[in-house]
Amino acid sequence: MPLLLLSLDDTLIDRAGAFRDWGLELIDRLGAPRYDIDWLLSVDADGMASSWDVAEAVRDRYGLRASTVDLVDDIRYGILERLRLDPLLSCALRIAGDAGWVPVVVTNGESEHQVAKLHRTGLDRHVVGWIVSEEVGVRKPNPRIFAIAAERARMRLSRAWIIGDSPEADIRGAASAGLPSVWLHRGRRWSESRFAPTRTADGVIAAISVVLAAG
Repeated sequence: MPLLLLSLDDTLIDRAGAFRDWGLELIDRLGAPRYDIDWLLSVDADGMASSWDVAEAVRDRYGLRASTVDLVDDIRYGILERLRLDPLLSCALRIAGDAGWVPVVVTNGESEHQVAKLHRTGLDRHVVGWIVSEEVGVRKPNPRIFAIAAERARMRLSRAWIIGDSPEADIRGAASAGLPSVWLHRGRRWSESRFAPTRTADGVIAAISVVLAAG
């Protein structure tokens, strides 16, 4: 049975949408102009910035008295409570499992926060397991994290596919590991010349279909 290695944020869950919704609520709460959402999204850098950096930036911009710790909690729980699992995705994962694929989440981030997302959305019931970078001490695109995922699942890595939205973390990681990949383009164009995805898709359900068709 082959491994299906899946990214979490903006692959299995809409982290970007949840952050934007939280950001708009924060801006309204502060009485700031709604166009500030563009600034906030740029600070967040599509989830690549740490919650601590985002919290510090918000605190400085609006002169808030709240502690950075409190703002970090506001960001993390604000995102968490807005996450939802697409019912069609749970069906796609079940179909993949029935076809012999073993889905495992491989994600960068802090263990407590990332695992909370899995439990909150119910994804924990639809995957065999998960690997979080903080727990194992290695981050994507280091291919070692995918090898750890295979070891945890007691499976070979050689036939695995990687699905993710990040060119650097997911697709570069797949290329470094010598594995095929599907990139979720999210309306973007591929611009990297050093490596490239095996396939592209507009969403994770389509990506799973691509992998199943490729066998």
